[in-house]
Amino acid sequence: MTSTHDIDTPVLVVGGSLVGLSAAVFLAWRGVPTVVVEKHAGSAAHPRAIGYTTRTLELFRAVGLDSAIPVIPGDSKPPGRARVESLAGQRITEYPWTPPTDRPRLEYSLSKAIAVAQDRLEPLLRAKALELGADLRPGTTLLGLAQDVDGVTATVRRADGQEYRIRARYVIAADGARSPIRESLGIGRDGRGLLSVQRSVLFRADLDEYLRDGIVQFEIDQPDLQAFLTTYSDGRWVLMAPGDYDREESEWRGLIEKAIGRTDLDIEILTTGRWELAALIADRFSDGRVFLAGDAAHQLPPNRGGYGANTGIEDAHNLAWKLAEVLAGRSDPSLLGTYDAERRPIALLRHEQIFARADYKAHLTTDAPAAEVIDDDAMELGQLYRSAAVLGAGPELPRAQRPEQWAGQPGTRAPHVRVRAGDREISTLDLFQRGWVLLSEDADWSTTAAAAADKLGLEVTFVHIGVDAEPVDPQAFRDFYGIGANGATLVRPDGYIAWRTTDRPADAAGVFVAALAEVSAAVS
Repeated sequence: MTSTHDIDTPVLVVGGSLVGLSAAVFLAWRGVPTVVVEKHAGSAAHPRAIGYTTRTLELFRAVGLDSAIPVIPGDSKPPGRARVESLAGQRITEYPWTPPTDRPRLEYSLSKAIAVAQDRLEPLLRAKALELGADLRPGTTLLGLAQDVDGVTATVRRADGQEYRIRARYVIAADGARSPIRESLGIGRDGRGLLSVQRSVLFRADLDEYLRDGIVQFEIDQPDLQAFLTTYSDGRWVLMAPGDYDREESEWRGLIEKAIGRTDLDIEILTTGRWELAALIADRFSDGRVFLAGDAAHQLPPNRGGYGANTGIEDAHNLAWKLAEVLAGRSDPSLLGTYDAERRPIALLRHEQIFARADYKAHLTTDAPAAEVIDDDAMELGQLYRSAAVLGAGPELPRAQRPEQWAGQPGTRAPHVRVRAGDREISTLDLFQRGWVLLSEDADWSTTAAAAADKLGLEVTFVHIGVDAEPVDPQAFRDFYGIGANGATLVRPDGYIAWRTTDRPADAAGVFVAALAEVSAAVS
């Protein structure tokens, strides 16, 4: 791990924070040797992100990480937010975490969204990446990149000043909102831009009594203090205050006491921070063999949907399987072009939705009406990919819908249905993410899948629904996947549906080979 001579690696990840570490985990889990360089020695003193969505936990579940993440005790209801005079003072109004709805609540996943501070999650990601064989190099600064037709050469410097080179086939730039890599590639950004600059103070205090009703975020509304106070649910709190200037500890302590509404508590100030709240999307997410991920690709302000961190983690997951297939020689490098085609529209959609919601609607600067708010379940679990790695996701389709509305539409996340496999009850989601998977109730698709896999040199697993995986509710499978008894659904290595047929075509073998070859960019 501490070698300083010139080295070769299939993938170099620049940036060892949340997104870079997630990329290392997803790549190493797929058997891709990966080097991560990070200029800092460890996690930032300020925890930053805290909320991780159901989809993020599904991705962590697939690599065996979810069980290691600590769960904060409490009920499973969404956290609350309120505008208050102070924590101990008058409560002015409460806001629902998600827009209220009268529709029945369906089970979309076995995974659940969680709240855990980023500085508690990152060590778990580091440990998992190391366990899987990733090469993590903290205290290592990137000095420059040079691309050529065969790869990328990075020059890096250790904390002790020693410089060396890393030769990589591909590079993932997870180097933050100010991304020197993005800047060096001349990739511009567009969006709402800088919204505000705020200063924060992280502190510890015994304030659990104010969390009993589930409110965890507080907008402080006083004539001389407009601020935001929230908990990390581990005894630590952060107060965000407007004004881009340094404050002495005594001033911060006074602001904390005003926000709490009490002066009789022991308050331990841990650190302070400076935050630029901005909304900017990169003009493109790749340049040759270099791919932008996380804040380097899309800077999104904090919101109740958790779009910043979670969008970046999904970037890394989307890119990891494609790099694995290309590096293994199973797919043509053209498959990597679908990364920008799939992930950039998602970033743009989330940028739009942030300003459609109450938290940031005030930042709209035109008279044009705000976009219609898309259901949170649709945004989290029903986004649509349109690319060469999907067949049948036309421009006429909406950008996001709930899973039951999509009913197995290609380009969407394969839906969750409870199934029995052996003596266990699992989710259909547990059947995916290792390779290509073909699902059908018709056993004849087994030979079709095997023949196509052999012809194209791909790994395709056939899952016989009703035998290998028996739906707890057979009709639920047909409804959520939108296929009949003789139809079939092809699921990509990232758990997204690539192709389906509602019934078995006359030339099933030819049709399936052609479809699989197209969506996988198979080299055979």
